[in-house]
Amino acid sequence: MDAIGPQDACATVVDLAREIDPQEVAAIERAGTVDPPPPTHRRGRGGVPAIPPVPARADTSRPHKGRGAASNPPNRFEQQAAAPFDDGWGTLGHELANLPPLETTLIRDSSRSVISWNQSPDIGFDRAVNPYRGCEHGCIYCYARPTHAYLGYSAGLDFETKLLFKPDVAALLERQLRKPGYVARTLALGSNTDPYQPVERTLKLTRSVLQVLDRFNHPVSIVTKSAGVLRDLDILTALAQRRLVRVWLSLTTLEPVLARCMEPRAATPARRLQAIAELARAGVPVGVMAAPLIPGLNDAELERLLEAAAWAGAEAGAYVLLRLPHELKQLFEDWLEQHFPDRARHVLELIRETRGGALNDAKYGRRFSGTGVYADLLARRFERAARQYHLDAEQLLDCSLFAVPEDTTQRFAEAQLSLF
Repeated sequence: MDAIGPQDACATVVDLAREIDPQEVAAIERAGTVDPPPPTHRRGRGGVPAIPPVPARADTSRPHKGRGAASNPPNRFEQQAAAPFDDGWGTLGHELANLPPLETTLIRDSSRSVISWNQSPDIGFDRAVNPYRGCEHGCIYCYARPTHAYLGYSAGLDFETKLLFKPDVAALLERQLRKPGYVARTLALGSNTDPYQPVERTLKLTRSVLQVLDRFNHPVSIVTKSAGVLRDLDILTALAQRRLVRVWLSLTTLEPVLARCMEPRAATPARRLQAIAELARAGVPVGVMAAPLIPGLNDAELERLLEAAAWAGAEAGAYVLLRLPHELKQLFEDWLEQHFPDRARHVLELIRETRGGALNDAKYGRRFSGTGVYADLLARRFERAARQYHLDAEQLLDCSLFAVPEDTTQRFAEAQLSLF
C-alpha cells in the first residue's frame, strides 16, 4: 500500500471536514430540498476537526407533585456538594422528569430538652416548643427552611420530606416545668414549624404537649395553618375558660390555586376559615395572621383576608412581610420562575424595595415589616383594615394560675418501693 505523507493526510482531512457554505445552504432552502447535506464538524486550527459542542446543562429543578420546593440546594455548612452530571446523551433531563414520588421519612429526635429560649426584642414571647423539625406542608416561603441545615439536611426538599419528631416531648416538657424557680410566661407552640402538620394525625405529639400545659395551668399561644387544630378542641376549650390559650390561623390567600402552589399540603383557605369559625363558636380566642405578605403576589388580598377572617370570628389580626434568609432566596426565586415567569422579576424588585435593595433584612425591628415606601403602605393598609374589621383585640393570657401538680409517677414509684 502506498504511504501517505503528512501533507497528503492533512489535505484529506480538509476535504472530508470542509465547512458548509452558507450560500449553498440558502440555495438549498430556496430550492425546497428536503434532505440537506449531512452535517460535518467545523474545522479547528490546522485543519483538525473541532470537538462537538457539549449539550446544555440539564435543568434539575423540577416540581414534584405535592411538594413546594423543586430542588435540594446544598447545605450551606458543607464544604462539598453533589451535582447531577449529563454525560452528553441528554438522558439526565428525562430521568429527572420520571422520578418516583418523594416519600416522607420520620426520624427520631433524641433532644434532651424541648423548650427553646430567645431574647429577641421584636418577638412577643421568650420561649417555645416545637414537637417537629421540618414541615410536610411544604410552604415555599417558610422562613424555617434554613434551620434544617443545622441538622445536616437541605433547606429544599429535605425540609418537607425528612421530618424529625420528638417522641418524649411531653415528658421532657413536664420535667422542665417542674424545675425549681421556673416562672411561667406565654409559651409559643409552632413558632418554627407547624404543630398540626399532617404527621400529627398519627403521632399526636402536639396534643400531648397541650395535656401537660393544661395540667400545669400554663398559658400557650398556637400558630398553625391547619384545621387539624380542631382535633384538640376539648383541651383548647378548657384552657380558654381559664384564659390560658390563643390560637392564630395563618392565612396567605383566598385563591385555592395559589394556595395549592405555595403551600401544597396545607389546609385550603376555606378550611382555615372554617377552623376560625369553629374555634370562635367554642369560645377559644382566635386571631388571623396574614403571613407572609409577598409584594406583587398576594399583598393585594390583605383587606380581603382580614375581612374574611373577621366574618368567620377572628378577633385579632397581624401580618408579616416575606422573609428570605439564607438558602430560601434561591429556592423562592426558582419557584417564581417556574410558576410565575411573567411576574417573577417584578415581584423580586418589589421585595428588594422593602428590604433596602436586598432580598432579606434580618435586623431587629424591621425584619417582619420591612422598610421603604412600599412597606409603609402595607403597614398603613393593615392598620386601617384591622380597625375597620375590629381585629385589634388584645387579650393577655393569665400567667398567675401556673401551678406544679403532684408528681403521680413519683408517688407510684414510692408505693412500689414500700412493698419491699
